[in-house]
Amino acid sequence: MEMFDVITIDRHRFHTDGKGVTTLVIVSGCPLKCRYCINGRLLSGAKTKKMTVEELLQRIMQDYCYFVATGGGITFGGGEPLLYYDAIMAFIRRVNGMFATTIETSLSVDVDVPKLLEAADRFIIDVKSTDCAIYRGYTGTGNEILLSNLEKISRVGLQGKCVIRIPDIKDFTTGEDIERSVNYVRGLGFENIDCFAYKVED
Repeated sequence: MEMFDVITIDRHRFHTDGKGVTTLVIVSGCPLKCRYCINGRLLSGAKTKKMTVEELLQRIMQDYCYFVATGGGITFGGGEPLLYYDAIMAFIRRVNGMFATTIETSLSVDVDVPKLLEAADRFIIDVKSTDCAIYRGYTGTGNEILLSNLEKISRVGLQGKCVIRIPDIKDFTTGEDIERSVNYVRGLGFENIDCFAYKVED
């Protein structure tokens, strides 16, 4: 039986992690060690609740009317949702289009990304940087899996289901770095690109 390790479920988010009213499900675990992790406190030693696909569905169905009225649904975040590839695939099959499914991901897990993207409604992809040295300095690991997964999405023509997020990270990126990353993903056919300043706590 497929299981999720859920840290928290955040309801009634509006146009934050997807279209309309969304419920954000933060799952545990991540292959990256980002210097300014937005959910670092949650991921560090957080207590989790194991939930089956059916248990998770029952929890979020209380907001079904909001999803239908606004075009919203569930967003898997974390952490890294791709660590729960099989469980998310099972969840999408169970939901069968009742509401939208969005996945916020760093694409840093070696799974069948095109298959999952085809099943889901949208990916929000946190690219950070396409420069390997910058990426490794910030996350503690290389970006080879990320770049490979971006290329796989490009080859099957699913770029239109993706939002690419490229942050300006204090002490790590410059305007030139960001421009190179934007040009790289545009070269792969991605058009929905969000560049933003990443706010960090000093």
